[in-house]
Parts: sequence; C-alpha cells; structure tokens
Amino acid sequence: MDSSGKSERKSKKKAPSPRRDGREAAVQYLYGNDISGEVDFSPERVAEFWEIRLAKSFAQEFTAELLGGIQDHLPEIDRAIRERLDNFAFERLTAVDRNILRLGTYEIRFTDHIPPQAAINEAIEIAKRFGTEESPGFINGILDKILKS
Repeated sequence: MDSSGKSERKSKKKAPSPRRDGREAAVQYLYGNDISGEVDFSPERVAEFWEIRLAKSFAQEFTAELLGGIQDHLPEIDRAIRERLDNFAFERLTAVDRNILRLGTYEIRFTDHIPPQAAINEAIEIAKRFGTEESPGFINGILDKILKS
C-alpha cells in the first residue's frame, strides 16, 4: 500500500480521432511505399495494408481520400517540399519526415475542407508520435514556408 494514501491510477491512452487515425494510416502507408522503393497505390496493395493495420471504416475512407490526392499530386507535392529545403537534399530526409511533409503539403495545397493551420498542427502531432525529437519543429518550419508561398 502506498504510504501517501494515494491510490494508483492507471492512465488510459485516448484513442486518436478518426481523422487523426486516417492521417496516421496514410503516413504509415506512404512510409511503407517509401522504404520498399515502390510507389504502389493499387487497390490490392491498399487492401493488404488494411489486413495488418486496423482502423474503423471512416478512418479507412479518409485514408483512401488522402492517398488518392497525394497520388494525383505527388510530383507537385515533392517539388514544393524540395523548394523549401534550405541546403538539405530531399533524399536525405528521413522516410517518416518526408511522408509527413507529403501529407501536410497535400492538405495545405490541394484540399478546401481542411484549414491549413489545422493541417500543420496535425502533421506536427504525427511527427511527435512517429518522428525524431527534431521532427515536429522541422515539419512545422517547412509546412509554414509552404503555407506562406
């Protein structure tokens, strides 16, 4: 028994919102493509992804929307990121950071239903979860430059 009289509290981790879960799944899918060296958005490959990555139907639908948009605009997205990297090669980005930037850039540049600042904030939160200690600040800086351009 705790001598202070305080009872132990188990902290439950709150599940991410369906949109956050969809964004995280999109980054995970993009990351898988990136490290395998393939750009494969085929329905079969996406179905295989959902076999190993659980998500509710809304999150899956949102992920599909994000992946479809990123696929349609990937050259423009990558160009926008490259143009904002000062003295740093796109290829040297970690795969996690590169794909969080792709997601954030897509949402800032090509969607009307997501406020740009919300897209940046979501990217930062995903970077906190999946990136390095430096990732959130780095992601914020690049996406802020993309927003201002």
